[in-house]
Amino acid sequence: MVKNGDLIVTVPSFFKCPISLDVMKSPVSLCTGVTYDRTSIQTWLDHGHNTCPATMQPLLSKDLTPNTTLQSLINTWHSSSRSSHSQALSLLQRLSTAKTGYLLVDPLRTLSDLLSDRETKRILVSSGIVPALASLLPNLRKLEEFEAFVSVLRLILGKDCKKVPEIEAIDADLMSTLLVSVLEKGNLESRIDSAVVLESMIATGDEKNCYRSVAERERSMAEFLRLMGPESEFRAIDAGLSCLTAVAARRRSRPEIVRLGAVPVLTRLLTERSEPSIADKAMRLVEAASTCAEGRAAICGGGGECVASVVKRMLKVSPAARERAVVVVWSLCCVFRDRRAEEAVARNGGLAKIVVLLQSDCSPAVKQMAADLVKIFRVNYKSCLLSYETETTHIMPF
Repeated sequence: MVKNGDLIVTVPSFFKCPISLDVMKSPVSLCTGVTYDRTSIQTWLDHGHNTCPATMQPLLSKDLTPNTTLQSLINTWHSSSRSSHSQALSLLQRLSTAKTGYLLVDPLRTLSDLLSDRETKRILVSSGIVPALASLLPNLRKLEEFEAFVSVLRLILGKDCKKVPEIEAIDADLMSTLLVSVLEKGNLESRIDSAVVLESMIATGDEKNCYRSVAERERSMAEFLRLMGPESEFRAIDAGLSCLTAVAARRRSRPEIVRLGAVPVLTRLLTERSEPSIADKAMRLVEAASTCAEGRAAICGGGGECVASVVKRMLKVSPAARERAVVVVWSLCCVFRDRRAEEAVARNGGLAKIVVLLQSDCSPAVKQMAADLVKIFRVNYKSCLLSYETETTHIMPF
C-alpha cells in the first residue's frame, strides 16, 4: 500500500521492485527476464554483483532493457488511481452539501460506478459515505432517485450482504418507505436490490421496527411474493425467498406470510423450478409455515398439492432440505394426524421415499420421525404398503 494524500491505496504486486519493494519509476529487465527499478538494480550491479537478485542466476549480460509495457501500465494505474479517488471524495462532498430540489440521479449513478471498484468502495465507506447518504434521504422525491439510492446501498452491502453498522443507523422509517416504494414501482433490478437491502435490515434487527406501519410491512411481504412470480428469473425468486425466510425467522410473522398467499407460491416453486437452492429455500419456508395452524391448513388444503410437492422433491434436495421435508410430513401426519396429508403422502409414493430416508445417513431425530411415519402407513394404508413391498428390495424396518 502507498499513501495518496489521506488515502491508502493498494498497489499491484508486479508494480513493485523486487529489491526496494516500492512502485517502480523506471522498470528495466535483466537478461534473466526479471524486471527491477533502474536505480535499485544499477546500485546492485555497481556493488560488483554478477547475479540476478531474484533468481541468483549468473548474468551473461549486464544490459538493462526498458520494460515499456510495464511502464505504460504503471503510468495508467497512477493516473486512474488519482482520478477515481479524487472523483470519489469530490462526489462525497457534493452529496453531503446537496440541497432540496437538486436532482440526485446522476451523482448517485456515478457513485454506483465508483463503488464497483473494491478499493474505492473501501475508501468511500471509511470516509463517511453512508452518513452522507443518510442526509440525502429527506431530499429524495422521484422514483429514479429512489432506485439510484437503493443501488448504492446494495453495492455498499456487497454480494455477501456484509453487515454495515452505519446503514443500520439510517432512519428506519424513511428507509422502509423508500425501499417499499421501489419494491412496488421500480424496475426489476431495483426491486431485487431493494429486497436485498430489506433482508439485511430484517436479519440484523427487529423485523417489525423495519417498517413505518403494519400496512407498509404487509405491502413489502406481498412484493417479496411477487418477485417469485411464474415468469420470474432466478435472481428475483432467490431474493424473494431470502427475504421471506428472514421474516419467517420470527414465529409471530408466519401466519401473516401464509395469509398473504405464500403456500401456493412455494408449492409452484417446488413443482416447477429445478434449481437446488430455490428448492432448499422453499422447503425451509414450508417447514416454517407448518409450525402454525394457518400454515398447516394451507399446506393440507387445495387437494394436498403442497404435500405432494414436498414428497416429490424429498429425495431431490440437499440433505438439510430433505430433513425439513420429513419434519413437515411427520408434523402433519403424526403430530396433527391430518387425514388429507396422509392421503397425499400415500398417493405420491411417500412411503417408498420415507423408507429410503430411514436407510440414509440422516440425523437420529429424523430417523425416528421416518420410523413413526412408516408405522402410521403400516396401520392405515396397508394397500400402499403391499404395493411398496412388491416393487422394492429394501428391508422394511419392522
